[in-house]
Amino acid sequence: MATVGSDFDVEDAQRGLKSPVWQHFGFPIYSKTTGEKWTDKTKTACKYCRRLLPYNGNTSNMQQHISRHHSEKQSELTPPQRKLPRGQTTLTGGFAAPLHHHNARAQEITKAIGYFIGKDLRPFSVVENEGFRLLMNTLEPRYRIPSRQHFSQVVVPKLYQEVRAHVVEILREADTVSITTDGWTSRATQSYITITAHVINAEWELAGFVLQTRPLLESHTGANIAEVLKEAVAEWQLERQQQSIAVVTDNARNMDVAVREAGLAPHIKCFAHTLNLATQAGLSVPRISRLLGRIRRIVNFFHRSPTATAVLAAKQKLLLGPDINEHKLIVDVTTRWNSSLDMLQRYLDLQPAVAAALLSPEVRRNAREIDTLDNLDIRDAEDIMKLLKPLKTVTTVLSDEQNPTVSLIVPLKHTIEQSMLPVEEDSTTVSTMKKAIFNNLSDRYTGPGDNHLLDCTALDPRFRSLPHLTEDQRQDVFQRVKEKAVQMYKQTNSPVEETGGVTDTSASTHAAELPADQADMVDADLQQPTHKKTALEDLLAGTFTENVGTAQGNHMCGIEAELVRYRSEMSISLTSCPLKWWKENSKFYPLLSPLAKAYLTTPATSVPSERVFSTAGDVVTSQRSQLRPENVDMLIFLKRNLKV
Repeated sequence: MATVGSDFDVEDAQRGLKSPVWQHFGFPIYSKTTGEKWTDKTKTACKYCRRLLPYNGNTSNMQQHISRHHSEKQSELTPPQRKLPRGQTTLTGGFAAPLHHHNARAQEITKAIGYFIGKDLRPFSVVENEGFRLLMNTLEPRYRIPSRQHFSQVVVPKLYQEVRAHVVEILREADTVSITTDGWTSRATQSYITITAHVINAEWELAGFVLQTRPLLESHTGANIAEVLKEAVAEWQLERQQQSIAVVTDNARNMDVAVREAGLAPHIKCFAHTLNLATQAGLSVPRISRLLGRIRRIVNFFHRSPTATAVLAAKQKLLLGPDINEHKLIVDVTTRWNSSLDMLQRYLDLQPAVAAALLSPEVRRNAREIDTLDNLDIRDAEDIMKLLKPLKTVTTVLSDEQNPTVSLIVPLKHTIEQSMLPVEEDSTTVSTMKKAIFNNLSDRYTGPGDNHLLDCTALDPRFRSLPHLTEDQRQDVFQRVKEKAVQMYKQTNSPVEETGGVTDTSASTHAAELPADQADMVDADLQQPTHKKTALEDLLAGTFTENVGTAQGNHMCGIEAELVRYRSEMSISLTSCPLKWWKENSKFYPLLSPLAKAYLTTPATSVPSERVFSTAGDVVTSQRSQLRPENVDMLIFLKRNLKV
């Protein structure tokens, strides 16, 4: 409790007590009867009103006293500011002061936001979104987000230039480059054409890059697309003296004209697109087309009716068990045959529940024009599924961007053709469908220009035995391989003798027997435990695993020796990586290995280009139409090429 007294003096506080409040308070000093003085350190005395306050080391009560009774002295309680060295701030000020944009931490955050915009294909306006700003303020309150213009004009373009320089360097170092191209239209109805490049680097690793996505404002004629291709080759420095540039496109006629006028070769038709055309021919058989149409009407009915959808879900639980996950019927896209296969598969899976739902009173009155499938229809649908499932596996295999696929075109085409040959137990529907697919597919990849595909297959150590060809045809293939290998060597090295011998006598060293480490590797392959078959093994096993023999030594020199050795070596398994094999064995094939690297670079499909617009087509929407074409190009480039 505070008291007021006059029988004491006030002693100033010691120097060790540094709080500003001690300017106004001290300790009371009392006088004894003997004349001695003593200081009471358990109380403090106000110098103005001599009020006594209890003191236990805390100055809060003294500050409150000044604030209540001597407010005019309040300003004197602010501690004096100590002058800090230049560039130094107080601890409190350090936490509160915003980061300067030149600060290393601020620059790191700004660059990370640029990564986020590019890698996730976000619009520049994301930095103005309330939620994004709250997130950044929570993570780093001192950071001030730059404007969207700063990101669109400075940060992301700088990031693009950095990644572009890296891509250009990789392309420059590659011996051979192949490209794919395809056109697409955004939801904002803007047409674009995308070009991707593919190389095999010095480590025999396949690498692919999106080079550009440019608007195509003119009509999609072959001549206009050819100009885009020629400009891309020049801009990205893709031209090579030793090798022409292989191009993969769809089967459209304007692409034939474009590739020819651009002076690029060989022109490889996308096998996935070719397979789609052949399968569509099979699905267009009248009996099958009508069957799919009836299923499509049933699926669309359930998609339009919430009541029917709810009944279908209830019937699934009743017939298939309460623990199963509910599924919805799938609507196909008529231009994509695999979506029709998915629709058919889902319908067959849910067929009992669908039939029960259509017979229920609440659904039946609205489904009078919907025909259910009879037993013959169900059997035909099951036969179609059995016939087409391997073809869907083919598309999965062809979509692999980590392993070479151009060498798969010939083996897969042969396997599909064999599966489409009629057998005695085929129903009329299946027989008709097989014939339609076979006729559409058999005439493709048969021209003189498609010999390149056979050469690619021969240079894949999984298929080098070429069991689907006659002996004369195999000899023709390897004769072309020999001539092209010699031609490539002449373009880059010293002359090669007509007999196939290399003027460098060291070439004869490649004709030795298999080294011990390679023999051990072959033995290890033979001793590997059995494993679950891959999709490729399911498709090709039994045909392209024949003619497996042991490696034989020979003592010929040059290309002849390499070909004899290559053809006599044991075939590797279908699950093995051909690029890994070439990396480990290229030292034994100094003439063949450069040709293999050049040929296996090319993908079998234009899927790399299609994957761009499968994501970008939904993102570059009308609500983001503020994106200029150069920004679309830049963001898609970063989306595919930026490594975080």
